[in-house]
Amino acid sequence: MSYPTRRLGDLTVSAQGLGCMGMSEFYGAGDDAESTAVIGRALDLGVTFLDTADMYGPFTNERLVGRAIASRRDEVVLATKFANVRGEDGSFQGIRGDAAYVRQACDASLQRLGVDHVDLYYQHRVDPSVPIEETVGAMAELVAAGKVRHLGLSEAGAETIRRAHAVHPITALQSEYSLFTRDLEAEVLPVLRELGIGLVAYSPLGRGFLTGQITSLDDLAPDDSRRSRFPRFAEEALQANLRHVEDVKAMAAEKGVTPGQVALAWVLAQGDDVVPIPGTKRQRYLEENAAAVDVVLSEADVARLTSAVPAEAVVGDRYADMSSVQR
Repeated sequence: MSYPTRRLGDLTVSAQGLGCMGMSEFYGAGDDAESTAVIGRALDLGVTFLDTADMYGPFTNERLVGRAIASRRDEVVLATKFANVRGEDGSFQGIRGDAAYVRQACDASLQRLGVDHVDLYYQHRVDPSVPIEETVGAMAELVAAGKVRHLGLSEAGAETIRRAHAVHPITALQSEYSLFTRDLEAEVLPVLRELGIGLVAYSPLGRGFLTGQITSLDDLAPDDSRRSRFPRFAEEALQANLRHVEDVKAMAAEKGVTPGQVALAWVLAQGDDVVPIPGTKRQRYLEENAAAVDVVLSEADVARLTSAVPAEAVVGDRYADMSSVQR
């Protein structure tokens, strides 16, 4: 049986994607050989929507993904991002959305990925110093040149999305969305649906919270960025937030599945225009995540989960610095 698909605007993708960021950075040491095997296994399963960005690594994640898909490019819906500027030493150097940088970043990504086009190209964060019309105008030129097939934004607010879409159709917004993060529901999601734009949900497992596998900071590697970049993992917040996972674990036990599968099924149940992209660097977790499309939640189940994890009850901001996230 083939893996189900969904539509993001006018782009068809697998109903779940694979976030590749953690294979190269942020969540402890990676293993390129294992990560390559994970990507290959994802394609075998039909999870063909792959997500990377130039900043991951920095720069190494695109190369990893490019090598992994080199012989199977035609099977893949490939997404990457630009705008978060980093140095070769890993330093963060701000956000750029000017037209010259858009063109430069795209050419560099294509070279690292070893492809002649990407299927979905996102502005990773909105540059407040550059009108979105300039940025999307330059992105539209990439479409006309055949380097990019579809355009996306990430963590953009409702008004920015409207202005961007008026320049060139926006296919998808990628933003954090899970039982733990629902702040886009009030204003952003209605605009997406009004304009026919899909939602790509990153961190749909709450950066691991919703798997039930994290019980303390001791479960995270010493170099795991969740220890420092994400206030929800600070010790007091961590313990408060873990209490919300108990109801997810209870439903998982009732259904004979894992907590992570229940959490992903909740995201999938939010609409056929929502596609989660959980990340992993282990084949067993990939297979577990991919099988979440088979978990059936009733309307009552969805309502129970939604009320069990009140959005306003989650303790801590999503990032230590929220300045680049629009709402």
